[in-house]
Amino acid sequence: MDELAELSASAGAQILERVIQSRPAPEAATLIGRGKVEELGATVLSHDADVVIFDQDLSPTQQRNLEKALDTKVIDRTQLILDIFASRARTREGRLQVELAQLNYMRPRLAGRGVEMSRLGGGIGTRGPGETQLETDRRRIAQRIKKVEDELEGVRAGRALHRRRRNAVPLATLALAGYTNAGKSTLFNRLTQAGVLADARMFATLDPTVRPLTLPSRRRVLLSDTVGFIRNLPTTLVKAFRATLEEVNEAALVLHVVDAASAIAGEHISHVLKVLAEIGAAEVPQILVLNKTDRLGPDAVDAAALQSRLLGQAGSSHVELRAVAISALTGSGIERLLATIDEVLPLDPIVRATLDLEAGDGATLALLHEFGRVLETRYSSDRVSVDAEIPESLQRRLNNR
Repeated sequence: MDELAELSASAGAQILERVIQSRPAPEAATLIGRGKVEELGATVLSHDADVVIFDQDLSPTQQRNLEKALDTKVIDRTQLILDIFASRARTREGRLQVELAQLNYMRPRLAGRGVEMSRLGGGIGTRGPGETQLETDRRRIAQRIKKVEDELEGVRAGRALHRRRRNAVPLATLALAGYTNAGKSTLFNRLTQAGVLADARMFATLDPTVRPLTLPSRRRVLLSDTVGFIRNLPTTLVKAFRATLEEVNEAALVLHVVDAASAIAGEHISHVLKVLAEIGAAEVPQILVLNKTDRLGPDAVDAAALQSRLLGQAGSSHVELRAVAISALTGSGIERLLATIDEVLPLDPIVRATLDLEAGDGATLALLHEFGRVLETRYSSDRVSVDAEIPESLQRRLNNR
């Protein structure tokens, strides 16, 4: 309920009352049962509420019955998240993805909307035009879905082309993933100085951003900030955001950001691991980034202990993950995180090499300093011997010269 309240506030709603219904099974007609609907109707009247938001997804029939009984707008969790996404999407890709999810959500909810979907009033003799209008609306939505899907396929093709170009140069992509409001954008800004919007509201960042990052080994990588995950992420959104989520799937390493100060951080980890599995990214190497440690006591900031406790809460204690405790806000632990990325990044590993160069070979020396870490330089007559840690791709390139 706290999460639903936070989502509602992110959408601009003012929370007036919280209601919980406990019953053995959902009622087919209204989900919550006739008695609870009457009680809820009285609460709506007393507060003069404009909208009732359900945490559970409603069937089209349940939504219509509830709106009729309560005489006010009724929306469910999926509709609420779609509304937030629609208000946050800035790029053409983001807007297309949100529109596709909204159309897929709306299509089964056309039937039985009464006068909203009919040109004529109810009664004998009007069924034909009403059904015709319904079919017209369905056809228009189906046509628009097809058009949006075709445009998104173009986006996917463009992303694949960009990835192939990136892969032509040995630049690994790191993807930030995690529960919404875990601090991904704050960490992204801390690492890349990108100036991406960092807001305490849920889903403040919707459109993915990619920026370069130089590691301590001098390796250059690309860091991608992605949309936050959430409990029971609607399947329509997972499908619509396939093009964006492929950035996670194609990454060499996932930085799984967790709000370590949250009382339910373990549940958040579980939900993120579930979504990563759904999009086929379960096998991508991960680093568990335990963020917001500035909100914990100094005795609690122990990465191993935090990792063990949170993975235990998530029911994933068997998962092998490296963990780093940081505070993206204060910068604490950032150097340790970068060093850990250097250690575990599988693409273009760092190798130690000794190169014997001509003293005047300034171009190679510049390459070593720019893309590697020079450990020692020894001069003798017209030769120079250099001990350096460099990316394997650079070693191959120098060996082939």
